[in-house]
Amino acid sequence: MNDPTSHGAEVLVLQHLHEDGPGHLGDWLNAQGVTWRVLCTEAGEAYPASVAGIRGLAVLGGAWSANDDRPSLRQAEALIREADALGIPVIGHCLGGQLMARAFGGRVQTLDTPEIGWLPIRHDGSDAARDWLGGAPDAVVYQWHHDGFTELPPGARPIAGSAACPHQAFVLRQHLAMQFHIEITERKVEDWIAAPGEGYAPACAAHPATVQAPAAMRTGTGAHLAASQALANRIYGRWRERWPR
Repeated sequence: MNDPTSHGAEVLVLQHLHEDGPGHLGDWLNAQGVTWRVLCTEAGEAYPASVAGIRGLAVLGGAWSANDDRPSLRQAEALIREADALGIPVIGHCLGGQLMARAFGGRVQTLDTPEIGWLPIRHDGSDAARDWLGGAPDAVVYQWHHDGFTELPPGARPIAGSAACPHQAFVLRQHLAMQFHIEITERKVEDWIAAPGEGYAPACAAHPATVQAPAAMRTGTGAHLAASQALANRIYGRWRERWPR
């Protein structure tokens, strides 16, 4: 059995593909002095049978659909549900947020409009939104998705949205699911620009308002990355506050 606790990890990070690693999340965990372990499916690292014994679970993004018939995705959903039962807070990034939606009874579908690049979101001003995302309702965050959670799980509360994607984040008990990439770094942006996938060029041509060209993404990184990482620090701090003692 692949047991994260046997390595002394307080936090388990589930990674799906090589190109979508922990990024700023890893930097933040290191700065906090937290012991953590990342397991990457594409690297041949199996997810554990259980998350018992850890304090926080993070699920990263990736180019796959949450609806793909892949055993590792179903195992991630099982671990999300187990974490919920054990009182362990889960935080999901893009595909990770979509897997959270599915795991708790929501639905993920392809949206009419993809979002790629530095784009605005707005939170609803609720107590939950201000707790997780801060007092300022508007933020510019990094996106790379065509799917989204279109039906929220029972009991979930949406806290942020955008014109193209009404459900940008939801909270459920101690958990936060995000459609955007708050873990983004300059390196990740450059890696994704270098290998954007076959769907990027058609999406860029068909949806210029929400799919940015590489030059616009690089300009956006210079303008928005610092604020994005400050928001990430807040979000990750709120997640940590919910870890069991």
